[in-house]
Amino acid sequence: MFDNLSERLEGAFKSLKGDGKLTEINVASSIKEIRRALVGADVNYKIAKEFTNNIKQKALGSKNVLASVRPGEMMVKIVQDELVELMGGQSAGINIKGKPGIILISGLQGSGKTTFTGKLSKFLKQKKGKRVLLSACDVYRPAAITQLGVLGEQAGVDVYTEEGNKNPVQIAQNAVAHASKMGFDVVIVDTAGRLAVDEEMMNEIEAIKKGINPSETLFVVDAMTGQDAVNTAKSFNERINFDGVVLTKMDGDTRGGAALSIKYTVGKPIKFVSDGEKMEDLDIFHPDRMAQRILGMGDIVSLVEKAQEQFDEKEAKRLEKKIKKNKFDFNDFMVQMGHIRKMGNIKNLIGMIPGMAKMTKDIDIDDNAFNKIEAIIQSMTPQERKDPSVINGSRKKRIALGSGNKLEEINQFMRQFDQMRKMMHQMSKMQGKGGMSMPNFPK
Repeated sequence: MFDNLSERLEGAFKSLKGDGKLTEINVASSIKEIRRALVGADVNYKIAKEFTNNIKQKALGSKNVLASVRPGEMMVKIVQDELVELMGGQSAGINIKGKPGIILISGLQGSGKTTFTGKLSKFLKQKKGKRVLLSACDVYRPAAITQLGVLGEQAGVDVYTEEGNKNPVQIAQNAVAHASKMGFDVVIVDTAGRLAVDEEMMNEIEAIKKGINPSETLFVVDAMTGQDAVNTAKSFNERINFDGVVLTKMDGDTRGGAALSIKYTVGKPIKFVSDGEKMEDLDIFHPDRMAQRILGMGDIVSLVEKAQEQFDEKEAKRLEKKIKKNKFDFNDFMVQMGHIRKMGNIKNLIGMIPGMAKMTKDIDIDDNAFNKIEAIIQSMTPQERKDPSVINGSRKKRIALGSGNKLEEINQFMRQFDQMRKMMHQMSKMQGKGGMSMPNFPK
């Protein structure tokens, strides 16, 4: 995500390296590269030009300020502030009013509407404590209703359908009435799309909106479509006046133009981003954090938040005691891997660590990375998982055979596990002696 843009911006800042201060000459050179980087990321030229003009004005206005700050650092700070402003300034929460609150989902076919509908239902259930009902109003796409049913089951929420009814407005209205009667907190209405904007689709989504009067209308768009996504958003907004944007497929080879241009073009905030296939791969959009990631600074705050969602205080204390006694075992290791899996896409998580996005750019890291380790551990007996010290040569051969790995791979894994366990034990002892303290993350 944004890899090419990040690299080109880094190159623009390097052009200021070694200069003693910001001048009209070096600022102009850097600005030119920033504008090229934005246009290369599929940002509309008019937006890129206005963006860089603002940067130029602020850069030259600050050239005699903070003499101790290097020109490159000053330019990074200015660009960061402007990126945050361009993408909306601050995060915008979802607006759920009434009982039930009604959320209408719109967008083109293939944008990820139905998948997002399922993800949003899980988000509202798990993080907001809402009782959610999904309404299947895509009566044209053959597998749409079935897909929503599967997603609803995965999210643990009910799905309202009417077999044989081809009137989406009526289905949506009936779903709202059912939700009100049965005490649901939220109804999410999934609608039909087309491969391109057409009058029939727009009339239908307008009629549904008028028929159910939602408190929140979201427009879902594939971030990989770049400037086309922005143009589609403009067309939809002119007809249904949506409240916010959802960018999907942010884990793909996206150039970033949609994220950087939509707020400027339609005046509506980006509310959510989806960056993976798992139901958990949905995040509130934070312009400041996204700007940091674009500039290669990582996103530690989001990483900590994801970790805390899996954090169990009792489990952590139990684990801490075992680590101090050097008793961390394979059962504990499996539990921790499960927590990491639930946090989301592995490569995206690594990219949140400052400096790591660039290092892992060309490395294929997927969610199957732990499968091999799990196969090895699952091939152990309960005693071996609990007490790794009992694993001798003959046991290793059996584990290798059971997990489909070579004996050399089992030996390597055992060495790595032993090294990790020793390091964790040493760190826990240092912490106890006051030689090292673990960071206190915000709660």
